[in-house]
Amino acid sequence: MNDCIFCKIVKGELPSRKVYEDDDILAFHDIYPRADTHIVFIPKSHISSADHIDEGNVGVVAKIFATIPGVMKELEITNGYRVVTNVGEDGGQTVGHLHFHAIGGNKLKADFC
Repeated sequence: MNDCIFCKIVKGELPSRKVYEDDDILAFHDIYPRADTHIVFIPKSHISSADHIDEGNVGVVAKIFATIPGVMKELEITNGYRVVTNVGEDGGQTVGHLHFHAIGGNKLKADFC
């Protein structure tokens, strides 16, 4: 997608504060953090949202979830964190590229979800 901000980050056309990268996924600090540590995990291939996860791309989603704990541990988030994805406009999705927020570093309110 030519106008996707996350695709531009993957291509290196926009800057990010990367914390993890491999051939399939990228993780970077959110520019509008909601907690002391707020990392965004994305597949490098464009998937519009969780509504578009299917048998052909579920592997990269599983890889993201397998990667999150190690990255959070490296960032010294060891007392818990939250993983969130938003789907669609009414769900609060502001970038049309599948992404997961890993949020921690301070006590999160339990009333969120």
